[in-house]
Amino acid sequence: MELNDGNLQTLTEYLQKTLSPDPAVRRPAEKFLESVEGTQNYSILLLTVLEKSQNEVIRVCAAVTFKNYIKRNWRVVEDEPNKISDPDRTAIKANIVNLMLSSPEQIQKQLSDAISIIGREDFPQKWPDLLTEMVTRFQSGDFHIINGILRTAHSLFKRYRHEFKSNELWSEIKLVLDTFAQPLTELFKVKSMIFHLTSLFQSLQDLPEFFEDNMETWMTNFHNLLTLDNKLLQTDDEEEAGLLELLKSQICDNAALYAQKYDEEFQPYLPRFVTAIWNLLVTTGQEVKYDLLVSNAIQFLASVCERPHYKHLFEDQNVLTSICEKVIVPNMEFRSADEEAFEDNSEEYIIRDLEGSDIDTRRRAACDLVRGLCKFFEGPVTGIFSGYVSSMLTEYAKNPGVNWKHKDAAIYLVTSLASKAQTQKHGITQANELVNLSEFFVNHILVDLKSPNVNEFPVLKADAIKYVMTFRSQLPKEQLLETVPLLVAHLQAESIVQHTYAAHALERLFTMRGANNTTLITPTEMAPFTEQLLNNLFKSLAIPGSSENEYIMKAIMRSFSLLQEAIVPYIPTLIGQLTHKLLLVSKNPSKPHFNHYLFESLCLSIRITCKANPDTVNSFEEALFPVFTEILQNDVQEFVPYVFQVMSLLLEIHTSSIPSSYMALFPHLLQPALWERTGNIPPLVRLLQAYLEKGAATIASAAADKIPGLLGVFQKLIASKANDHQGFYLLNSIVEHMPPDSITQYRKQIFILLFQRLQSSKTTKFVKSFLVFINLYCVKYGAIALQEIFDSIQPKMFGMVVEKIIIPEVQKVSGQVEKKICAVGITKILTEYTLQALIGLFELPEDDSIPDDEHFIDIEDTPGYQTAFSQLAFAGKKEHDPIGDAVSNPKILLAQSLHKLSTACPGRVPSMLSTSLPAEALQYLQGYLQAATVQLV
Repeated sequence: MELNDGNLQTLTEYLQKTLSPDPAVRRPAEKFLESVEGTQNYSILLLTVLEKSQNEVIRVCAAVTFKNYIKRNWRVVEDEPNKISDPDRTAIKANIVNLMLSSPEQIQKQLSDAISIIGREDFPQKWPDLLTEMVTRFQSGDFHIINGILRTAHSLFKRYRHEFKSNELWSEIKLVLDTFAQPLTELFKVKSMIFHLTSLFQSLQDLPEFFEDNMETWMTNFHNLLTLDNKLLQTDDEEEAGLLELLKSQICDNAALYAQKYDEEFQPYLPRFVTAIWNLLVTTGQEVKYDLLVSNAIQFLASVCERPHYKHLFEDQNVLTSICEKVIVPNMEFRSADEEAFEDNSEEYIIRDLEGSDIDTRRRAACDLVRGLCKFFEGPVTGIFSGYVSSMLTEYAKNPGVNWKHKDAAIYLVTSLASKAQTQKHGITQANELVNLSEFFVNHILVDLKSPNVNEFPVLKADAIKYVMTFRSQLPKEQLLETVPLLVAHLQAESIVQHTYAAHALERLFTMRGANNTTLITPTEMAPFTEQLLNNLFKSLAIPGSSENEYIMKAIMRSFSLLQEAIVPYIPTLIGQLTHKLLLVSKNPSKPHFNHYLFESLCLSIRITCKANPDTVNSFEEALFPVFTEILQNDVQEFVPYVFQVMSLLLEIHTSSIPSSYMALFPHLLQPALWERTGNIPPLVRLLQAYLEKGAATIASAAADKIPGLLGVFQKLIASKANDHQGFYLLNSIVEHMPPDSITQYRKQIFILLFQRLQSSKTTKFVKSFLVFINLYCVKYGAIALQEIFDSIQPKMFGMVVEKIIIPEVQKVSGQVEKKICAVGITKILTEYTLQALIGLFELPEDDSIPDDEHFIDIEDTPGYQTAFSQLAFAGKKEHDPIGDAVSNPKILLAQSLHKLSTACPGRVPSMLSTSLPAEALQYLQGYLQAATVQLV
């Protein structure tokens, strides 16, 4: 792709089309850009458009496209094509810093992120001059440039907070400190540059070691800035924080970090910081612009109060009372801004409240402070706060219509006070024993849930539902069962937050486990509410604002899973609604979680219904195939892997020969372009396995010309360390199911490919898969056939494989079916020197060691595996045993085979065993013979 005006114009036009709200315009443009992004100079063209376009919208679009392109492609993955050429990589690193610094802030942020992504892979070894180039720009005196440098430094260094300790990490941090520390200190001394101090302090937070030698200087300056009152830096805007608020907020954040990380060094400065931050809290208003400042200030107190050597600062009863009255209670109040978010920005409110992204909110900080205080002062704190809770509830009772926010604060305070430890799966797992949660539920929560008008006081009803969610592991089962029909009713609430919480609460309750690991709430207990539950869940998807509500769809999935065959009478209606929803969202997939749960629900519908009546699979295909066809024809990338999984499930259910509709699709599944996308590989392999299981004879007769294509897929997969296990899955199915004559001509070449890979790039994963395959081949075609094909490639190769691979490596095979295949296979090729290895397979621990110099790629750790391909749990393939009931116990088979061999050669087998096996192995073998009720002769 040449750097010329024509290509720049073409790229600009396609970028413009990607901004179209019309999917028919946008998607083809996105596909075009995807098709050319591996071409040399593509990234340089993007940067040129970003730099020279006169259209600001196109410039921003180019910046976002470039960042996402870097995010997808910069990392070089072994066995994957490198989509960014070396010359392009060099050119990007040579120009991107300068381009970032000379761009407007909106573009600067995108390029700064791109630099941090590149830096994560290349810095410092492949980009040694990055820091030097950045540091030299400090001298410019240009606030815009300096902020860009500091923002980039922050994004580059912040990973150090979470990295595991290693010599390599320490070396990298030392390089950063040696290059960056002095210029950063000089920058801080220029106090007139207050406009970029917030970004500066973010960078400092990433490098806490930087403070050790300059603690007095830094803490003095921090304190001076924290108490600074400069009207010029304040803003009259009640929503947006000004520079001074951002600066003080960042100082509070940094101070909390150093109080935790450098206790000893920070102790002399802590009392005046506590005083300054306390004064800041009691004099700062409730306006939204102060939220981050107040949150970080409270978090500082929370981090200090739970450390043993600071507890003397808080143990006075008057101090605790003052903290409750002046800091905690005011910042737990439900403000007008919160009410506005609840009503008008419900999606963000839910994400913040349910998913824990409320870390920067006043309420979350106040809650953390309560928990921190309870660590050493649980009794006094509970007593003080209980009084406030009673007072709030009394005020609410006087006039609920006016004082409902008092009850909201009371519920939140009780939740904060009672919560000591929690997990997402179980809610609160450890509670404050001084708080009677069940009594509070009966007296104050149940009344809101039972209110006949589900649309009255939606915030309090949402609070009540969240209380049930939070304390579900602490409340008795009878109280949880009492809430189920009430939650079902709340699914019809007009408030998005309220019916979303109801759906989420039901989903969480349905996952709870009781005795014997069964569901706490049983299908029988749900029977009176099943129809209303299903109706209300699907109706709630029709409420404006919830058409793609992931919590509702997850609740639908979980309801199907819990109710099982109880949903069968409703499936004819529900499958139509699910299919219609799938058709709608496939036009413009935007909610990945919603889409995932939608496909899971479809799989459950199929699995549960067809379990009772396999013939109903045809009706599912009639409903789904038109939508699937449209998805495949339009190449909706987000949905294609899901479609393959559902098709696999449908095909596996068929009891007769493979339908013609599937055979028509078969040639298309072998197209190389489909296999280029990593996310397509696992579901495509699974689908081809289903084809082989159900229609191998049909493929051999009607599509014999496609067998080379099938083996071509195997060859591509086996060459990749990341996907070789998928190649073996496919190969095993070919050997197990295809008529022997149909693959005779290809067998030798298959083994040659395997030996070439074994010689060029041997990994533990490959060896394990190889062992399973050759033993399956032996089970299918016999030991003589295996020996002949090995020795046809190279004389005496069979003996070498037994000696060099089977005997030393067989202990590494894992999985019951895989070990059974190897046991039966080895039994078939039993010789004097393999017998001991077989007994070891039965009795010795599994050898999971990996050579130190091998970069072992496990199936679960394949790069991009989770992000590109989302496994549908309810489309899961049952573990397949190719040997089946023919061999129930391979130990018995071994004993019977030895008995048969000894009968044919009397006296020789016992003599051979006694001289070749150690005593322990002989003892195990004697046990196998006794279990099989045979003996050697």
